[in-house]
This record gives sequence, structure tokens and C-alpha cells, in this order.
Amino acid sequence: MSDSRKRHEALLYHAKPKPGKIEVVPTKKYATQHDLALAYSPGVAEPCLEIAKDKNNVYKYTSKGNLVAVISNGTAVLGLGDIGPEASKPVMEGKGVLFKIFADIDVFDIEINETDVEKFIQVVKAISPTFGGINLEDIKAPEAFEIERRLKEELDIPVMHDDQHGTAIISAAALKNAIEIANKDFSKVKIVVNGAGAAAISCTRLYLKLGAKTDNIVMCDSKGVIRKDRDNMTSEKAEFATSQNLFTLEEAMKNADVFIGLSQGNVVTPEMLLSMAKNPIVFAMANPVPEINYDLAIATRKDIIMATGRSDHPNQVNNVLGFPFIFRGALDVRATKINEEMKLAAVHALADLAKKSVPEQVNIVYDEVSLTFGKEYIIPKPFDPRLIYEIPPAIAKAAIKSGVALEPITDWEKYREELMERSGSGRKEIRMIHNRAKSNLKRIVFTEADYIDVLKAAQRVHEEKLGLPILLGRKEVILALKEEIGFTADVPILDPKTDEEEDRRNRYATSYWNTRQRKGRTLTEAKKLMRERNYFAAMMVNENEADALITGYSRPYPSVVRPILELIGKDIGISRVAACNLMLTKQGPLFLADTTINVNPTAKDLIKITQMTSNLVRMFGMKPNVALVSFSNFGSSKSESSEKISEAVAYIHRNYPNAVVDGEIQADFALNPELLAKEFPFSKLNGKKVNVLIFPNLESANITYKLLKQLEGAESIGPVILGLSKPVHVLQLGCSVDEMVNMAALAAVDAQQREKSK
Repeated sequence: MSDSRKRHEALLYHAKPKPGKIEVVPTKKYATQHDLALAYSPGVAEPCLEIAKDKNNVYKYTSKGNLVAVISNGTAVLGLGDIGPEASKPVMEGKGVLFKIFADIDVFDIEINETDVEKFIQVVKAISPTFGGINLEDIKAPEAFEIERRLKEELDIPVMHDDQHGTAIISAAALKNAIEIANKDFSKVKIVVNGAGAAAISCTRLYLKLGAKTDNIVMCDSKGVIRKDRDNMTSEKAEFATSQNLFTLEEAMKNADVFIGLSQGNVVTPEMLLSMAKNPIVFAMANPVPEINYDLAIATRKDIIMATGRSDHPNQVNNVLGFPFIFRGALDVRATKINEEMKLAAVHALADLAKKSVPEQVNIVYDEVSLTFGKEYIIPKPFDPRLIYEIPPAIAKAAIKSGVALEPITDWEKYREELMERSGSGRKEIRMIHNRAKSNLKRIVFTEADYIDVLKAAQRVHEEKLGLPILLGRKEVILALKEEIGFTADVPILDPKTDEEEDRRNRYATSYWNTRQRKGRTLTEAKKLMRERNYFAAMMVNENEADALITGYSRPYPSVVRPILELIGKDIGISRVAACNLMLTKQGPLFLADTTINVNPTAKDLIKITQMTSNLVRMFGMKPNVALVSFSNFGSSKSESSEKISEAVAYIHRNYPNAVVDGEIQADFALNPELLAKEFPFSKLNGKKVNVLIFPNLESANITYKLLKQLEGAESIGPVILGLSKPVHVLQLGCSVDEMVNMAALAAVDAQQREKSK
């Protein structure tokens, strides 16, 4: 992506459809006058009086206990420097998004126009009653050290400067494991730290708590090695000044066991790596350009253990592994601070998690055969679903043991279950599918690339490395649109109607005719059909000249599906195809089938639809918990519709007893675990979170999915056609660019899965 294009897209993302990335959403009913009388006057007086009696009641009656302030004065924003509080706001909002999606923590971002340390501290103290915790962000050193120290001492809620401690905790966990793999001793390793800002200081302090020795540490800044004979040092730099006869980074690297990079890109050379000790550990964490390129480093030394701050290489040191889960654990026991014991607990929990058997879901997301503890897996992956229920309990236990928890937890199993429920937000499924698509790029045909939105989707797929687009349509139109939107990449553009494609058309026509000559097609008709984009594109997939196909943006769904079914055909063992929509709801991902194809499926059809949808769910790395929904519950009303569902469920129970499938059941019982357990304790869905709804007919399924999309704003992936022999997916007429990008990513993953199963 060009710099100008990237800039334009980033600005548009933050500005539209409404400015910013976060909003405040009510959590209580507010529809009636009665509701409003409880929410505000006169009802609101009652909790006010209770809090006045005992201020701890604020945690009982308000959102304080799940509310964190992300606070900055804009003096050290990313790598942009001192750009001011207003300019820091997009970063603070972004931090709020990460808190919410990874740990279900609400955030107010607070940008303070104050650089004086004492005044800044007083402002934060004055607003602190609003919050359950404070995350300091992007405040320059050395002021950041004093600000955090004072606020931790003077406030009774958790305070953490993530720039310091986030990187410290994650890198310490990774370093602990790397040293173990290298068969070295933490107390003996020689460590070079390049960088002397807040993160570098905090990292080095934490390494000392894990067993490193000050005499074995050399810290460098932009002037070279920080030596004891240097004048005018900050107290933090003086803490790690050395008396060794070293002056430059190059000299410091000789015979070093560990390099910690928190500085700038490309400052480490291959020669420096070669001068290090056996089995060197190199954490090049400058971002986006590491201190030394990953590929260059591992090519230079085969015995290296390498980590970076980037997601496209193994061992990403990413703060998102830490701060959401640390605050989650601290808030859940009402900790009065985040102390050293809690930070060390996070280090050990993260390090230990990397040694545990990795769930298949994580392997699927990262397209790994089997992630196992070793040189290329020393720290958990950000999409590991275990983080939410492994790290917060470790933090909470450390808070309790160290005496800073005001509300200790006693039922840890219940707490783990509550944490699992918090991870229900569905947006991570999109991130997972995108991540998998990137792992093995597939050729994706876009049949309507002369429509600007389709071309924008193809551009996104190319620039985000989700696939390799092939553009079909009028070449002159596509070229003009490419110029208009700044799509400069050289990607294939094919117009099936041109003379340029005559040979390919004839070849496709002959291949197609050979399969249809006894079904009423002539070769002349076949040649004519190959001028049509969907026929041409489908043959590209059939002839292995493309891996997947996306179509349907500009034409009604049935008119697109018909030629696809004719050319692609059904998979082995499939008598009838179906379609499923993945809805990303506030309660988590929900798969709905059949939403677009089977008008009135039989019991036999419902069995097959259930099986195919379950396979799709597994492709997303989840276990299917399936409810076949109806207007009745387990025989409460007799009708043709309810009886065919009952017949389908009975067959599945007999032949697939381990499948979590039940029905017929009303949707509210299926989606309300408490209601289900109370009224139908015998159901196989008890104790499970339903994530699949199979409907008795097309009408009910299609209406439900469109209502969810329009009224609840649920994001949709689909409809995904189930049962075809090739990765071909049909879009809804006029769908959005985002929906097309998501479908393209899904098509790529579909192609990957089929390739593996060959």
C-alpha cells in the first residue's frame, strides 16, 4: 500500500461513519418513563445515599469496578514524540478498543493538557474516584517514572504505566523461556540493552527480579554505552551505568548472551550477531523496523533465538498479551495497586502458558501443524483463547497473597467460567480468519472488478496480504478505477469477452462441453457461455488456474447461484447444498443456516445442513453447539415443521451421540442458558453456549439473519455456500467492501483446507 493510500485509509477509518473509535452504551433498560425514573431522578437518589453511607458501595451500584482511565499528556506518542494531548487521543481510543475486545474492560480515554509533573499528578488524583484503575500511556521519561511512582503511592486503585511495564512483563516471560531453551543461567547471562527510555529501564529492572545480575548488564543509549564516568545522567540511567571498558554497542555485543532492543531499526549488524556467545538470544523489539531484520538474523546464526515486535514473525513481544489481562485480574479482586508480585505473576503465567499443549484452535488460526514450546514459540500468541482465563487468575491470586485485594476470590472455577464468558465478542473470529488467509496466499477471482466497491475489496485483499486477486471485467474500466483509488499493484486483469482471451475461452468451453454434452449442451453454446464472467471464472477454478471465486455483488443471488451449481457441482457425499451466515453478535459468534438456498428442507436435508454447518464452525476453530429451532419446544406443538426437526434430531442422537445437537427448541430457550436449565434440564445443550441455529425453512432463517444485521448491527460473514466441490462463494447483492474482504479471506481459508485434505 502506498504511503498516501495508507494515510487516506487511516484518516477515513477514524472519521467515518462517525468520528472516533469508542462510544458509551447504556447497560440498563431506558425505553419507558419508569425506566428513566430509575435511571435518573428520583430513583437514582437511592444508590447515591447508599454510596454516601459507605463509599465502597460505588462498586456495587456503578460501573467503576470495570472502568479504566487511559491517560496521557501526549509527550511521547508512539514514535511521533511530543505531539500534544489532542494528537494523542486516537492512540488512547485505540488502547480502549484493545481493553474491551481482549478483556471486556470499559475505558474512558483522558488527554490532559499538562506537562508539569506535580500538576499532572494532581489532575489525575482529582478524577480518580471515577475509575477502578488507571493506565498511563505515552508520557515521556524521566517524568513518567515520577508520575507513576507518586500515583501508585497516593491512590487506592491500580495504576500502571504500560509503556514501561507492558513490554517488561511480556519480554521477561519470553526471556525466561528463551534462557531455559538455550540451557543458560539467568544469573550468569550477559545482557546488552540498547535503549534507555521508560520501557528499557522497566524491562531491565524486571530482569533483575528474575535473577539477572547488575554486573552482567550493559545498557546503551544514542551516545553509546552508559558508563559510570558519564556526566549529567538521570538517576534511572545511573542505575545501570557500567564501569566495564566498553564504549560502543558493537563492543558491548561481543560474547553477550542476550540482546534486548528497545531503540531504533537497523542498528545491529550481522557481524555483531556473530560476535555474540553460543545460542544467542536476540529481542529486536523496535517497531515496525527491528534493530536487525528477522530473516537476516536467522540466516546469520542458526543457533539464534529471535523475537521481535512484529506479528509476521515468530515470538512477537506484544503488549496486548499483558495489560488487558493484568487489569482484568486486578479489577476483579478490587486490588489497590499493581505491585511487583502481580507483575511477576504475569511473567510466570505467560511463560508457563507457552509450555502447555496448544489448543488446536490456536494452531488453526496461525496455520501451524503444531505449535510447541521451543525456539520459535517462547511466548503465547495474542489470539490464544486461554489468555483470558489463565492470566487474570494469576494476577488475582498474587494480589490476594500480597495483601492488596479488597474482595478476594474463593471460587476459582466459577471465576474461570466468568472469564470465558467475557471473551464472547465475535470480532476476533474475523481477525482469526484474516490471519489464516495470510499464512498461505491463494489466487482469488473477483468477477465484478469493474465495480468500484469490488475493486476496493480486491485492493484490500492485495494490500493486507489476504490473497492474490485476479480481476475480471472490462479492462479499460478497471484500469481507470484503479487509478482513481490509487491501486497501483500489477495484478492480473482478464476480460472474458476480448480476443485476448479467445484461446482460454475455447479451452474452457471444450472442457465444460465434455462434462455437459449429454445434458443438452452444444460446443457452440459452451463457447458462448464462456464469454460470461461467472462461467469463465468458475472454469478458472475448475482448471486450477485460480484457487477461489467471489461473485454476486451486482446481480440477484439466485441468478448467480444457478451457473455456479451447474459448473462447480456438489462435493462427494452431498446431495443438496446449503448456505450459512456467521453473525458476529454482542453475545459472540452465531452461525445461522440455511439462510439462502433450501426453501423447505426435509428432515434428511436438515441432518446434512447440520453436519455441513458444524464443519464450517470447526473451520473457525470452534466446537459446534447446535440448536434446531422452531416455534415449539420438544414436542409441545405438533406440525409438519416441528416434526421434521424432531425426526432429524432423533437421527443425529442415534448415529452421532457425542454431537452437541438438540431440538426442536424455541430460540429464546436455546440462547438463554438459565431458562433452558430451568425448564429443560434433560437437553444436551445444557451447560453449553449455543453457537449454531438451524432453521426449519428458508423464510425463518433469512428473516432472522437480516433482522440481526439491521436492528442489532451484527456484522455478517456470508452467506457461505456449503457442500460445493470448490471454494466458490456468492455475495449478497450490493454488500459492503468489508463484507467482500471477509468473504475473500474465508474463501482463501476454504481453499487452504481443501488443499490440506487432498
